[in-house]
Amino acid sequence: MIEEPAGRIDYEETGEGPTIVFVPGSCSTGAAWRPVMTALGGGFRYVTTSLLGYGGTAERRTASDPSISHEIDMAEAVIRRAATPVHLVGHSFGGLVSLAVALRARVPIASLTIVEAPAVELLRALGETEHYRAFRDMNEVYFTAFRNGEENAIAAMIDFYGGTGTFASWPPRVRAYAVETTAVNILDWASAYGFPLRPSAIAAIDLPTLVLRGGISQPAVQRANELLSIHLKDASLVTIAGGAHFMIATHAGDVARAIGEHVKRVEKLGTGQQ
Repeated sequence: MIEEPAGRIDYEETGEGPTIVFVPGSCSTGAAWRPVMTALGGGFRYVTTSLLGYGGTAERRTASDPSISHEIDMAEAVIRRAATPVHLVGHSFGGLVSLAVALRARVPIASLTIVEAPAVELLRALGETEHYRAFRDMNEVYFTAFRNGEENAIAAMIDFYGGTGTFASWPPRVRAYAVETTAVNILDWASAYGFPLRPSAIAAIDLPTLVLRGGISQPAVQRANELLSIHLKDASLVTIAGGAHFMIATHAGDVARAIGEHVKRVEKLGTGQQ
C-alpha cells in the first residue's frame, strides 16, 4: 500500500529486471494482470495497482468532480514509488489513465502500452460519429438500467465490450464484484467523457508506444485504438487474432508476447525517460 493524505493506493511488486507497471481496467484490481505476468515469466520487475475505488485504492472523485486528474495523481504516485523509469501498461480505462499520465509528463516513463482504451473523446474530436454514438448508446442503456435499480445493469457494458453473454459467462465472484462496483464504473465513464483527447496533444507524446486491440472486439473500440496508434508519434498497432476486450484473461499469452517484445525492444535501444 501507498499511504497518502488523499487516500490509500494499492501497490504490489515482485521480480527483478526492467520495471513494468500494470494498470488494470474498471471493476478489477491488479490481480487481473496475473495471467499476463505468468506468461511473461521472469526477467522483469512487476508493479501492480488498482484504479480509484477498486481493490484497496480509495476513491478520490465525486459526482461533481470526476476529473481524470485524480486517477493521474494516483498512477503517478505508483510510478514514483517504483523509483525508476517504467514501462507503463494499461488495460481499458486503465489504458486511458496511462495515456493521461503520459500526456501530463511528470513522471519517468520508458515506454507505453495501451490495451483497448475507451478513447471516446478522440472519436468525437475526429468526427467518428457512428463509433462515438455506439459508446453513448450503450451508456444510455446501462445508466438508465442502473438508475432504475436493475442489479445487473453493468451487464450491458460488459457485453458491449466482450459480446453478448460475456457477463453471464463470468464466474459468480467476478460478476458480483462488477455489480458491487457499478457506481465506481459510472464515475469512470464520467472521467472518460470529461477527458479531452485532441490529436495534436496526443501527437506530442514522445514515447515508444504499443497499442493492442482485439481482432473480434466491438468495432467502435477497435477504431478508437486504431486512431490512437495513428496519432501517437511513435506507436505500433497490434491486433490480437480472436481476441476481444478481455484479452488479458482470454489471450494472456498473446498479450504477454506483444508486451514482452515491446519492452525488450525499448530496453535494447536504451530508451531513457521522458
